[in-house]
Amino acid sequence: MSGLRTFVALFAVVSAVAAQAPAPAFAQTDALEIIDRVDRMLRGDSSHGTFTMEVVTENWDRSMTMEVWSLGTDYSLVRVQAPRREAGTATLKAEDDIWNYLPKVDRSIKIPASMMGGSWMGSHFTNDDLVKESRLVEDYDVEIAFEGEADGVAVWDFLLTPKPEVPVVWGSIEYRVRQGDYMPLWTRFYDEDGELARTMEHSAFTEMDGRLLPAVMDMYPADKPGERTTMRYEEIEFDIDVDPSFFSLRNLQGGRGRRR
Repeated sequence: MSGLRTFVALFAVVSAVAAQAPAPAFAQTDALEIIDRVDRMLRGDSSHGTFTMEVVTENWDRSMTMEVWSLGTDYSLVRVQAPRREAGTATLKAEDDIWNYLPKVDRSIKIPASMMGGSWMGSHFTNDDLVKESRLVEDYDVEIAFEGEADGVAVWDFLLTPKPEVPVVWGSIEYRVRQGDYMPLWTRFYDEDGELARTMEHSAFTEMDGRLLPAVMDMYPADKPGERTTMRYEEIEFDIDVDPSFFSLRNLQGGRGRRR
């Protein structure tokens, strides 16, 4: 789903750990195989669920409950259920395009390229996150930078660096995965100058629909101490019966939210 896929497929690793000592030699395919396994465990071929999103900023707090559907990495539909004043507000991702629906003015707006870096639903996630999340492995070279124990837990640390001549947002990404159950622990995003831009942490590992998942994901912007966006999944089901025609402008606007 857009929600879950977006917040678990942004991979990361600790560069400081890699710099402390020469990293063991691992095959590139091993890193990709591990990431692919993590992704398949967390996402499924399709999904439907409900989550709450809490946004905390310096000046205001905001909490919303949303319903979300997904199909692969190309299609997702997210609709606000509460609070009542924002119910019906929705986001549709269909391949490379993102649309927002504003029920108060009954209008669907396609997000232009110039606004892809803007905040999604007022959170610390961006519209670009929803589009680029399925292409990290394509746009970045992935390597295992560390394998061993950290804080008493066996982990893998992955380092993602942009492939030559590929235009990307991040200068590098770091990603830590727990070896025992392939659960992601945290992700760190660095700008082109090597400065930390934001950190995403995964917690509250819970079994849902037969799969162990990080039910809580927190995003912390590095330049705004004290601010965060927290995603908390209430329920989720995988491999539902849904096809690409469900992810249409008609469903974005209609608020039916029914599988067909």
